[in-house]
Amino acid sequence: MYVGAAIAVWLFDAATPSGVAWLRCLGAAVILLAWRRPGSQAWRGRPLLLAGAFGVVTAGMNVVFYEAIARLPLGTAVAVEFAGPVLVAALGSRGRRDFAALGLVAVGVVCIADVQLRGSPAGVAFALAAAAAWAGYIVLGKRVALGGSGIDSLAVGFAVATVLLSPLALGTGGVWTEPDLLALGIGVGLLSTVVPYVLDQVVLRRVGQARFAVLLALLPVTATVTGLVVLRQVPTLPEGLGILAVVAGVALRSREDGSVHEPP
Repeated sequence: MYVGAAIAVWLFDAATPSGVAWLRCLGAAVILLAWRRPGSQAWRGRPLLLAGAFGVVTAGMNVVFYEAIARLPLGTAVAVEFAGPVLVAALGSRGRRDFAALGLVAVGVVCIADVQLRGSPAGVAFALAAAAAWAGYIVLGKRVALGGSGIDSLAVGFAVATVLLSPLALGTGGVWTEPDLLALGIGVGLLSTVVPYVLDQVVLRRVGQARFAVLLALLPVTATVTGLVVLRQVPTLPEGLGILAVVAGVALRSREDGSVHEPP
């Protein structure tokens, strides 16, 4: 996912952040539709509304997230964005272990973020907007996984979002004349959307919404490492300590009731 985000940062010189996010949505829609070829029942009634809502919320999350990483380091933006999954996990928590895990994750996220509002208030605002959209992604994603057509619903959702958000394509002008940049834009859709979101649909069928949200705590860690390796964004000491706190929180929460969810 975050290798794709790092590639997206490289594309910001040729297209707007929102335009790159639209290219990501377009790439995901083309790949998923070619792969799954959803039947006619996926394009009407409640399945269409559910998939469309999920696609628009997810694409909107990508748009504001790309606007954030255009202004903030990748790991910092993801850490701030993680406020959304933390909220979902808190609402679904039941025991002391849950709250202890959430406390560790929250401390870790604060350490990783290390954001000064005076540095980029717009970046922080976009990251917080992405956090709200991420919470919606988890809630709607669970409904799609259980009540929709799974990956077929993803294909329909991203197709709907690509059409509804097509005005953002105006920010992609510099990409269409460069085949290599266009290929990278489509590649972002594969790396950052198709692969991780398809896996999300598999996981969401097997774990609870709250547990899934806390497992997503690994994302600030992977984003920080990717930012270091690909974009040379070196984390500070507080960010390093935050990574350890996040990992500890995930480990604590993952021991919940000792159950194992085996695939069917």
